[in-house]
Amino acid sequence: MRWVFVHDVQGTHRDEYVYSTDPGLSPEQIVDWFISRWPIETTFQEIRYHLGFETPRQYVAKSVLRTAPCLLGLFSIVCLIFAEHTRHHTIRLRRTQWYAKTEPTFSDAIAAVRRLFWQETIFTKASYHKGFKKLPPKLRNVLLDYLSQAA
Repeated sequence: MRWVFVHDVQGTHRDEYVYSTDPGLSPEQIVDWFISRWPIETTFQEIRYHLGFETPRQYVAKSVLRTAPCLLGLFSIVCLIFAEHTRHHTIRLRRTQWYAKTEPTFSDAIAAVRRLFWQETIFTKASYHKGFKKLPPKLRNVLLDYLSQAA
């Protein structure tokens, strides 16, 4: 086993110990592999938060085994729809004062896909939502924006 101690000389990040079971790897390679895991860990964190990835409540073994692939499939579909949508439309990123971001997160993607779904299917084609069409366009967009983020 080989471990690497990473110390931030500027003091902006905490010290880290990074481990590897391959003693033949260089310290740089161990740190590079650890850092390359970041996008994967962020993906799973957002899947857990937005799709309930770690909460299978079934009691049948086959149902539990289907849950993870279905949720990862749903995650992939949302990402693909979002990617295609952003090719033709600009997306406004949700920002807060304490968290400025330059790229969209899964939270932005799922909100945009919800909004697109509601706008294109439910509110456009359903005959029982004719009252929604009577709203002023600005109010309709505000409602869609807030509903898609809150769902």
